[in-house]
Amino acid sequence: MTSTGSGARVSLRINPNFAANVTTGLGARWGFEPARAVHAVCAHRPKGVHRRRARRIPLAKRYAPMPNYQRILLKLSGEALAGDKGYGIDGHTLHTIATECAQVVALGVQVAMVIGGGNIFRGVAGASSGMDRASADYMGMLATAMNCLAVQDALEKMGVQTRVQSAIAMQQIAEPYIRRKAIRHLEKGRIVIFACGTGNPYFSTDTAAALRATEIGAEIILKATKVDGIYDADPRIVPDAKRFTHLTHMDALQRRLQVMDSTALSLCMDNKLPIIVFDLHCVGNILRAVKGEPIGTMVTV
Repeated sequence: MTSTGSGARVSLRINPNFAANVTTGLGARWGFEPARAVHAVCAHRPKGVHRRRARRIPLAKRYAPMPNYQRILLKLSGEALAGDKGYGIDGHTLHTIATECAQVVALGVQVAMVIGGGNIFRGVAGASSGMDRASADYMGMLATAMNCLAVQDALEKMGVQTRVQSAIAMQQIAEPYIRRKAIRHLEKGRIVIFACGTGNPYFSTDTAAALRATEIGAEIILKATKVDGIYDADPRIVPDAKRFTHLTHMDALQRRLQVMDSTALSLCMDNKLPIIVFDLHCVGNILRAVKGEPIGTMVTV
């Protein structure tokens, strides 16, 4: 306690632990007693001023596992949204995806999404039936927009803020794709869903996922499909097909494995962007992938 020239008193608040440590070291030389010094410091605390307690952190947050990635791009195939129905959008599957994405966001991970449209319309299938390829691809882009709006609705019902950005202008239902704006949304903790692929025909949503992930600086692409990884043959046709746990982009290209189309794989390889392919229908797989647990197939350079 000291006094100023005007007669006002100023109280100096000293950490008792600090006083004890200092006096313990100097006590032998100057004759201080630690207990008396600490008592003197605490005795001069002004009335009504209480020692501030450290804020308690819940155990669930204190020991929560740290995610391996800070910004990811989740690629969902349209067929995965269909669930067991094979066509359209399955409500139970949609709710499961939204729940897992909400858990990932709660870990502090920035999440962007690209969704296919194969559960509604596939441009390649339309072209094979005689339709103009460009027109069929544009129809497929509209199918992806429908899926994106469905996922957005499910996420917002879970309390997760979401923005849909479309590569084709749809002012009433989605923002136009602007790279800097998308990154700003991610930094604010919002999930950004990219609709309509790249906005150009002849490019798949896999290519759109690789392109958007590179643009926003995502650390990895999580490709959620109907199978639990990459096989050397179709496991639904060949029962003894071998599943890979790790591959390189070049291996996947040379073996012509059905991971992504060659354009998307080449883009990922050029930008050293890893990919994890896993089964979406196994509950908790998205969270496991974010935490770095070994699931599915990892594709790296």
